[in-house]
Amino acid sequence: MNENPTAATTIDQDDLIVITGAGGFIAGALTRYFHDQGFTQIRAVDKKPLPEWYQRVPGVESLCLDLTDPENCRRVAEGAKEVYNLAADMGGMGFIENFRVECLRSILINTHMIEAAYQAGADRYFFSSSACAYNTELQQDPNVRALKESDAYPAMAERGYGWEKLMSEMFCQEYWAERNLKTFIARFHNVYGPYGTWDGGREKAPAALSRKVIEAVDTGDLSITIWGDGTQTRSFMFIDDCVKGIDMITHCDDLIATPINLGSSYLISINDLVGMIEDIAGVELERNYDLTKPRGVAGRNSDNTFIREVLGWEPNTPLREGMEVTYNWIEQQYEARKAGKHTPAGTIEGLPGQVVG
Repeated sequence: MNENPTAATTIDQDDLIVITGAGGFIAGALTRYFHDQGFTQIRAVDKKPLPEWYQRVPGVESLCLDLTDPENCRRVAEGAKEVYNLAADMGGMGFIENFRVECLRSILINTHMIEAAYQAGADRYFFSSSACAYNTELQQDPNVRALKESDAYPAMAERGYGWEKLMSEMFCQEYWAERNLKTFIARFHNVYGPYGTWDGGREKAPAALSRKVIEAVDTGDLSITIWGDGTQTRSFMFIDDCVKGIDMITHCDDLIATPINLGSSYLISINDLVGMIEDIAGVELERNYDLTKPRGVAGRNSDNTFIREVLGWEPNTPLREGMEVTYNWIEQQYEARKAGKHTPAGTIEGLPGQVVG
C-alpha cells in the first residue's frame, strides 16, 4: 500500500478490499497488485464466467455476479473496508460508438455499488472514470493541447460512455458532500499492457495494432488496415503505472471527491504507434486506411500538472518499453490459441477488432 502522508487513515492487511470488474484488464491487474502487497482479504467480482477472467489470483475470493443488480452489490460490499469499482461494459472506440446503450447502462453498476458501499460502512470508494468524460469540442485537432481536469465542463462528453462516466463522477461527489463517504475519481487515459483484451471487438489501439502486426507476420500478408487516416493522436498509460496511481489516489485525502487525470502525457499518432510496433516486430507493412470506421476524437492527451502537484508523481513507463512487453504477451496468446489452447477474448457479436481507442 502506498504510504501517503495526506491519508488520514490506513488499511490493515487483513481488512477486506472489494474490486469489481476483476475479470477484466485493469481490475484484474489491481487485484494482483494488492495481493502481491500482502493483503489477505480480497473479494474480486465480475459478471464474466470465471474461466473467461484474464487473471485469477490465488487466495482471492472470486465471484461471478452481475452488479447491475442491487442485491448482488449489497452482497459484494458486505464487510468491505475499501471498494474499487472498475466494472463497466466497455471497449475501444468501435464498441463505444456502436453500443452506447450498453455503455450508458453501466451507470446502474456505480449507482448500486456506491450505495452498497455506503450502507456497508466502507471507508473509501474508488471510481474508474475516463478521459471520454472530457468536452469533445476541445479534441478536434491531432495537435490538441493536453486536457486538464476543469476541461470536463461545460460538458460535452463522448456520447454514451463519456456521459455515463460524468454522471457517475457526480454520484461520487455527492456521496461525499451529503453522506461523508470518501470517494476518489481517476480519469483513465488509454490503459494498455498484458493480461487484457487483444481481440474480439473490445480491444484498444495498442493491443489491436499489435495483434494485426502479429497476424500479418504469421500469414505472410504484410499489410495492415488502420481505422481512420492514422493522424489521430492519443497518450497511452502502461498498466503498472495505472494500478500504482489508483492506490496513490485512493489514499490521498487531498483528492476526496476530486476527479484527477491518470494517464501518460506522451502524445503519439496512430501512424507512429504502428511504426513503433513494426519496429518491435522487425517488419514493415503496407498500410491501408479505412475511413468508414470509427476513429474517435482527433486528439486527446493528459495534462498531468495536477497529479504532479498533489502526488509528486505521474505515469512514467516509456511507451516503447511497455509496448514491447505488451506485444510479446499478445504474441504468446496468439500462438497459444493457434495451438488450440484456451485464451480469454473480449468478443462481441458482429464487431471486428477496432484500432482506435
